[in-house]
Amino acid sequence: MKRFCAALLLSFVALPAAAQSINAHDRKATIDAIATLLETRYVDGALGARIAEELRSGRAQWRTVADGPTLAIALTAWLRQQSGDGHLAVDYSAAEIPAQGGDAAFAAEEVERYYGAHINHGVQKIERLDGNIMLIDLRVFPPPALGGDVIAAMMTVAAQGDALIIDLRRNGGGMETLDMILSHLLPPGSPLSGVYDRPSDRLTPRLSPPAPAGRRFGEDKPVYVLTSKRTFSAAEALAYDLQALKRAIIVGEITGGGANPFEYRRVHPHFALSLPEQRSVNPITGTNWQGVGVKPDVAVPAADALDKALALAHAALAQKGS
Repeated sequence: MKRFCAALLLSFVALPAAAQSINAHDRKATIDAIATLLETRYVDGALGARIAEELRSGRAQWRTVADGPTLAIALTAWLRQQSGDGHLAVDYSAAEIPAQGGDAAFAAEEVERYYGAHINHGVQKIERLDGNIMLIDLRVFPPPALGGDVIAAMMTVAAQGDALIIDLRRNGGGMETLDMILSHLLPPGSPLSGVYDRPSDRLTPRLSPPAPAGRRFGEDKPVYVLTSKRTFSAAEALAYDLQALKRAIIVGEITGGGANPFEYRRVHPHFALSLPEQRSVNPITGTNWQGVGVKPDVAVPAADALDKALALAHAALAQKGS
C-alpha cells in the first residue's frame, strides 16, 4: 500500500534513556542502510545517489549522537535539507521492528497513530453555512479500511449542499480515501495523477472511481478548496487534480510541495525510513507539484481563505439563481 503523506513534524514518545540509546556500530549500520536504499530505490536515482554518497562521507557529524530519537530527528532534518523532499524521514521505534514483516508491522502502528479514531479519522468538522454552503474541515485522509465509513458519511452530509468548501489548510496528507471524495465530485473515469514507480520502472495511470451509491454532491455544483503552506501530499493531490480538471477553485496559499508517495523501510531493529519510491504524474499537465506546490487560483493569506471562498460561493450561487 502506498503512503501518500507524511507528517511534516515528527513526534516521539518520551521513553527511558536505556531504551533510546544507540551505539556507534548501530549508528553506522543505520546510516549505511539508509544510503543503500537511497541509491537503489529513491524515486530520483541521480539525487538519491548523490545524497547517499554525502551521507556516508559525512557520517562523522553524528558521531556524538547516542540517543535514538535524537538521531532520527537529526537525520530527517539533514535528508530533507539535502533533497527538498518533505516525505523523506527517519523514525525511531522503541519496540524492535521485526526483520521479517517489520515494514508492514511498523506501518500498521503508524497508520493507527496518524489516522485513528482518536482524531475522528481526520474529520475535524462538517458544517452547513448560510446559503446552504457545506464546509468540510479535513485534517488527514485515512485508509479506507480504517476510516472509509467516516469519510463516506461526511460526503453524504455534504451532498445536500448547493456549494462545497473543502478546508485542507491543516491537512498533511493521507491515503486512498482521497479517491472516495473524488468519486463524489467527478464523472467516473476522469483522468487523475498516476504514479511512476522507480523500482519497477512502471507508470500506473489512475482514473476517478465509479460514482458511489446513495446521495452524491455531483459534478456541477461549485467546489472550493482551501490551501496553506501546511497543505501537503495527498491534500495537494486532491487540489491539483481538481484544479487540472477545472472542477474546483483553489483558494489560499501555495502548498508544501510533496508529490512523491513513500513506503516504510526497516533500516535497523529500531529505525525505519520513509522512502519516496514513486512520483505523481498528472496526464493533463504532464508534471506534478513536487517542490513547487499547488498554486491557488485565488491567492490570499491562509487566514483569509475561508472568507474569500464564502464570498465566491455566494456570488456563484446568486448568479446561478438569477
